[in-house]
Amino acid sequence: MIIIHAFLKVNSEQREAFLELAKDVVVHSQAEEGNISYQHYEDTVQSNTFVFLEEWRDQVATEFHSGTTHYKKFIEGIRPILLEPAHVKRYTATEQL
Repeated sequence: MIIIHAFLKVNSEQREAFLELAKDVVVHSQAEEGNISYQHYEDTVQSNTFVFLEEWRDQVATEFHSGTTHYKKFIEGIRPILLEPAHVKRYTATEQL
């Protein structure tokens, strides 16, 4: 299983636009065959700071995801909204509890 944590800081003036883009990418990503879980949350201390928590079946599923229209639309849409580059952590889990 592949686990991805993507941390994003969003311009407060573009918050609503970001949330619409996030809602769209979450719904479509959750419907992908190789997706196990795909959520996003806002930091309770730092407003407009979000984390996407993703779980994918395997590398093939993440590669498929990266090529989808909804993912590309999300990435292009958030570029002018982010205050700094996204910070992404990627993990490979060898077993599930």
